[in-house]
Amino acid sequence: MRDRRGVLFLAGCLFLGGCGFSPLYGKLTPRTDMSGELAQIYVDNIPGRYGQLLRLALQKNLAGAGPEDPHKYILKVYSGMNEEAVDIHQDNTSGRTRSTASAHWVLITVEQNPRLLAQGDATTLDGFNTSFEQYFAQTLNDETLQARVSDTLAQTVTQQVAIWFRSHTTPEKAAPDELPRYLNTDRMPDDNGNAATDRTGVDGFPASATGRLSRGTTSATPQ
Repeated sequence: MRDRRGVLFLAGCLFLGGCGFSPLYGKLTPRTDMSGELAQIYVDNIPGRYGQLLRLALQKNLAGAGPEDPHKYILKVYSGMNEEAVDIHQDNTSGRTRSTASAHWVLITVEQNPRLLAQGDATTLDGFNTSFEQYFAQTLNDETLQARVSDTLAQTVTQQVAIWFRSHTTPEKAAPDELPRYLNTDRMPDDNGNAATDRTGVDGFPASATGRLSRGTTSATPQ
């Protein structure tokens, strides 16, 4: 039985090789090492505690097991993380905190006149159950959430950068969705008698229904 499994595994490897399958972080040619190229990327500073977590995660993914000594590229990341209260109870407390985070990355060369090579976007969604009776535990949950979000974004950004090195094809940027609007009964109509409306969030719910809260942890606009 073991011999049969070994034969099937070997046949599967040969089949994938014949189809052109190769690891994403492997060598493109004998002279091009994908891991070596990623290790040459310097991650620019990202402000804030959440930014530090994201930068450390990117450095770990890009450098791998080898020492960090980047000289060829600079990766600039502009990221933001929002938290919102969901599962609102009758006493106006929340049973869960949900986080949405996004990151826009730009890859440029290290030279006298830097050149823009590629750019892309990454998003993620996470959360944790709140417990107001245990403040210390909730603080730890929030810090753990930020660490998970930064790790997830770092993995996505690393994968997108590696894809660019392999294919030189920049990931397509999603077109902004036309989000619906809802009537805001707490605001007065304008001078023309038009009712006040507010746009919903990316999840389709209005902020007044979810207790949406923008944390503003790390947010920047690329220059």
